[in-house]
Amino acid sequence: MHIAVITKSVPDTEAVVSVDAGGKLLAGDKLVVNPWDEYAITEAILLKEAHKAKVTILAVGPEQHNEALKHGLAIGCDQAIRVWDGALEGHDSLVYAKAVAAAIQKLGDVTLVMFGRELPDIASDAHIFQTARKLGWNLLGSVSKIEALDFAAKTIRVRRLVEQGTEVLSSRLPAVISVLKGINEPKYPTFIGIRKASKTEIPVWGLSALGLDAAAAQGQAAVTGYRELPKREGAVEIIEGASAQDKAAKLVEKLFAEKVL
Repeated sequence: MHIAVITKSVPDTEAVVSVDAGGKLLAGDKLVVNPWDEYAITEAILLKEAHKAKVTILAVGPEQHNEALKHGLAIGCDQAIRVWDGALEGHDSLVYAKAVAAAIQKLGDVTLVMFGRELPDIASDAHIFQTARKLGWNLLGSVSKIEALDFAAKTIRVRRLVEQGTEVLSSRLPAVISVLKGINEPKYPTFIGIRKASKTEIPVWGLSALGLDAAAAQGQAAVTGYRELPKREGAVEIIEGASAQDKAAKLVEKLFAEKVL
């Protein structure tokens, strides 16, 4: 019984994000665990406690993602692995999915892969669908509750939020799921957990360790650079008047004068 939960460090919502003259994105040094992943990590720990399962937390990216991995270790994940290779620099979601799928296959005995709903720094969940496709496993997205899980029978039943309301689905394991906010109350690390995680050496798996070649790191799209949005300029005029009706009449006159109406 082995669960893998995928995570990533992302810029804090309070971080100032800018673009330098060369088109490189500067997100500052303030990184946090993807907030969506906190629910996935907690759910994996809850399943571990209920089913005596093993939990591996995994990230794809450079050393900056170690903090997200250590967060998972501090609240109860059994091991952490970081996947990275220089050839993966600038990877797209398909390359990301290939790397995750290869890592899951290398682990060998994983029966459930868990993601947070999306990656907020790029506002996308494509990598989740692509990972399931690369593994050839069923995908259960937008899960608000895991109603039943039987590792022995290799079955899972979940409740999903959909546009029309909710639906309950059953699937065979192995499977990939993405979870929503509200599936649980995120766990937070204890002081002892933080100290233990800080001393853990996190192994790094490169392409060769995953059985992938350089061609696997070539995606369908590449980011060539970023640009700042044009600065918005304008003027504000406060319309004075004796009453609301007077102000409204003056506003209408101005709108007609500017040919807005």
